[in-house]
Amino acid sequence: MRVLVVLPTYNEALNVDSMLRALRSVVPEVHILVVDDSSPDGTAAVAERCASELQQIFVLRRAGKGGLGGAYRAGFAWGIGKDFDTFVEIDCDFSHDPRALPSLLAAASSHEVVIGSRYVPGGRIPQWKLSRRLLSRGGNQYASIMLRLGVSDSTAGYRVYSRSALEKIQYEEVRADGYGFQIEMTYRARRGGASIVEVPISFSDRELGESKMSSHIVYEALWLVTKWALQRPFNRP
Repeated sequence: MRVLVVLPTYNEALNVDSMLRALRSVVPEVHILVVDDSSPDGTAAVAERCASELQQIFVLRRAGKGGLGGAYRAGFAWGIGKDFDTFVEIDCDFSHDPRALPSLLAAASSHEVVIGSRYVPGGRIPQWKLSRRLLSRGGNQYASIMLRLGVSDSTAGYRVYSRSALEKIQYEEVRADGYGFQIEMTYRARRGGASIVEVPISFSDRELGESKMSSHIVYEALWLVTKWALQRPFNRP
């Protein structure tokens, strides 16, 4: 597999150097693309300094804050243009442990979509309170039932996609952002017939920097799930 890790960033100057070095240590063979949305804290410059020292790291600067979904679409397009066949989604804030990536890549040898899941046996969220865990789990169950996903963690952002999966998903047409982006990608993958597997991971809250998550992103995701489920073309197995 020729692997590209797509790393979206916005104001991650405190984390990006450490994340790039961690990825290089754990999976030295992969290429990494930092997709930065004009971070005012200088994230892109930090990434470029690290790239000049380490190998196989690239920085794509985008004009303005275009959101998570737009960053991934740009990263996928960049990688497809350079003939990569495997694409990794991972957060820069260490909520996704780079040390889990080899297990996801191993599963990608036999599946088109690999989801790093918090809600399959072995998955963990050690820092979350029960109320937050119930909200997240309930939202995932709602999406799975309404859209017939057959997936425990459709909002998970730690993933591996094959090029064939991105083609089946038609990722260029995905327009949701945040949680909604991950659900839409899962939904399109299922409708397109891509093989999907969940691999257990441990999810941790960030220690440095500020979270980009908001109530608006959560509500957007719930509304989109309901809308897709009610639309006849989407309401099939």
